[in-house]
Amino acid sequence: MANEPVRGGIAAVTPRAIAQAVDLLRAGDLVGLPTETVYGLGGDALNPEAARRIFAAKDRPADHPLIVHLPDAEQLPRWASSIPKEAIALARAFWPGPLTMILKRAPGVPDEVTGGQDTVGLRVPSHPVALALLKAFDSGIAAPSANRFGRISPTTAGHVQQELGERVAMILDGGACDVGIESTIIDLSRSTPEILRPGAITADQIAAVIGRQPRLRGDAEPAAPAEEAAPRVSGALAAHYAPRTPLQLVEPAVLLGALAQSLAAGLRIVVLARTLARPEQGSVHWQQAPLDAAAYAHDLYATLRDLDAAGADLLLVEAPPPAAEWRAIRDRLGRAAVGSGEQDET
Repeated sequence: MANEPVRGGIAAVTPRAIAQAVDLLRAGDLVGLPTETVYGLGGDALNPEAARRIFAAKDRPADHPLIVHLPDAEQLPRWASSIPKEAIALARAFWPGPLTMILKRAPGVPDEVTGGQDTVGLRVPSHPVALALLKAFDSGIAAPSANRFGRISPTTAGHVQQELGERVAMILDGGACDVGIESTIIDLSRSTPEILRPGAITADQIAAVIGRQPRLRGDAEPAAPAEEAAPRVSGALAAHYAPRTPLQLVEPAVLLGALAQSLAAGLRIVVLARTLARPEQGSVHWQQAPLDAAAYAHDLYATLRDLDAAGADLLLVEAPPPAAEWRAIRDRLGRAAVGSGEQDET
């Protein structure tokens, strides 16, 4: 039919497009959807086959849990059991928004979504397109980032199309994502709240709501001996968010020296600088990043994609400061450096 949507095509957001997306989800197919953090690859969270399609489309290991996106906090009891008061308080404070809570899962949540764990990750996104789709679907949508596993997350509909093509049935175009990096993940399934992935919502903001400071994954203080290990979550692998160009995260004091050494070796260099000015000597692709953490996060993945396409031998990135507001960005850049330079097998 002439009006049949093209598989993998980008659709302007209209009531008809939302209805088509709902029909695809109910049929077990996959839809690219915008959130305020990054674009997600959405499937029906109650359909095990849809979850398997997500893993296949991303080339993602099946034991990695998926975050379930909900239309509102009222649906929490359908997905989680033994919901602590702290979860209710955080939902009131930050939902809709970039916060994922790890809770004990309710009966009926598929193993394929939780990675076989007894916990589930839940959040209510704030992007109006995501909310419109979720309200029309009236159930949970499992939606990891809409990119190949381990690669740079997408922040525009075009990024999703470049990454996944016909692996996704349709892509709803909601413009560029406002936040630009993935949600904060906090584990509330154990006795001590713990941030398993940093994001735009900080530990101090969470502490102000729940009245105690959450532990940060990687802190020196160990968990209590009787306490179970933290649940597996998205974005926790050492290598993630990675460009194909080898990336080195370099402190500002030594970046110019590293640049000079690399140029002397005949390498084609791309630099993502924040505070440093471009040197007068040497031929180098130089990109100036924002000084503000929120603006830096907003631009990060789109900038990495552009620089990755520059055909360089090495990407040198000026390390952001170790301040709390930069924790999530340093996390993403550190994982990108570990995973960079690896080529896809397909």
